[in-house]
Amino acid sequence: MNDDEKAEIAKNFDQAVNMAPAELEKWLDSDDSKAVGWKGDDGHGSGESVGHKAGARIVEIKRKKKADLTDADYAHMKKVGAYVARHKAQGGPKDDKDHSAWRYSLMNWGHDPLK
Repeated sequence: MNDDEKAEIAKNFDQAVNMAPAELEKWLDSDDSKAVGWKGDDGHGSGESVGHKAGARIVEIKRKKKADLTDADYAHMKKVGAYVARHKAQGGPKDDKDHSAWRYSLMNWGHDPLK
C-alpha cells in the first residue's frame, strides 16, 4: 500500500467516522449498541456483533498517531469507509430514524447519520 492509497483511505475514513473516540466508546457501552448487528449465522456468534467489534477497533485507530498506523489499521479503515457508504446508501426508515436499528448499526461503525 503506497502513501497515496493510505491518504485516500484516511480521507474516506475521516469523512465516514463522525463520532469522537469518547463518544463512540460511550455508545458502544449502551444496550442499544449491543442489540444491533450481525452476530453470525446462528444469530449469536461470539455474542458481539461485527459492527460492535469494528467500533472498538475504530476507537483504537482514532487514538493512534498517524505515523503509528499499520497496514492492518488501513485495511480496517478502508472497510469502515465502505461499510458506512453502503449502509447510508440503503437509507433509513421513513419515520423514527432517531431510534432505528439502521442508525444504531451505523453508530457502531462510528457514524451518526443524524449529525
